[in-house]
Amino acid sequence: MVKLNVNIGNLKLKNPVMTASGTFGYGTEYADFIDLSKLGGIIVKGTTLASRQGNPYPRMAETPSGMLNAVGLQNKGVDYFVENIYPQIKDLDTAVVVNVSGSTIEDYIAVAEKIDALENIPAIELNISCPNVKEGGMAFGTSPRSVENVVKAVRQAYKKTLIVKLSPNVTDITEIARAAEAEGADSLSLINTMLGMAIDAERRRPLISTVTGGLSGACVKPVALRMVWQVSKAVKVPLIGLGGIMNATDAIEFLLAGASAIQIGTANFIDPQISVKVAEGIEEYLTRQGCHSVQEIIGGLIL
Repeated sequence: MVKLNVNIGNLKLKNPVMTASGTFGYGTEYADFIDLSKLGGIIVKGTTLASRQGNPYPRMAETPSGMLNAVGLQNKGVDYFVENIYPQIKDLDTAVVVNVSGSTIEDYIAVAEKIDALENIPAIELNISCPNVKEGGMAFGTSPRSVENVVKAVRQAYKKTLIVKLSPNVTDITEIARAAEAEGADSLSLINTMLGMAIDAERRRPLISTVTGGLSGACVKPVALRMVWQVSKAVKVPLIGLGGIMNATDAIEFLLAGASAIQIGTANFIDPQISVKVAEGIEEYLTRQGCHSVQEIIGGLIL
């Protein structure tokens, strides 16, 4: 029997497969398709202090080997989550992590404090890297100083496992990673979407209302892999790798590059059962390789 469990700080996962924020709703939407208890964890959609309508339509476009989105963190706010969503998901037999976003540092603190009070939410993922919102989001995640400020403030307000989600839209991601680690991040997840654009040549107009949006899907995997590998050499905290994972082999590549766990995003839209298939595929690979534990391949890239 292969051991699949991994620890992300104090967050214990039964296997390294998680679902990425914004691609899996609150988990319950997928309950008809898969057994949620077979997942390591679910990262629920981005949650903000106040309700947000998101960006105007159209806000999604298919691109070669990927997609652009500019949804813009549409959600009903943290109080609605606490009162209405949390009771539905608090007893799920998997780790439920809340993705926290804000326009100001005070927003991040307020949301983190409210989530900290929820007994069955063992971690938050701090979203300082969303490219689709006019304020906050990526603005906090693109300079070491601003990363230090927001992570330090949230760390003081939040007592459980703090995962910081990094933006790829930076000059040197290792610099950003070190800044987050220095101010108390327990783990880093990377990468968020890359800033991209699509144009309708016949209409001479952008395909999405915000002109630019977040690029995800298979096309970003080589960049994501490279960044995970670089960051794994620069920090000591565990990493969660994401970006273009479409199958078990992709996930295994991220583990070999240095990630302790992975997240599946865009692939959920193509195959709602992909997360469980990836978990099963990792187990099959480890058995085939003669490994007793997934720990044996984390950072196991042979150079």
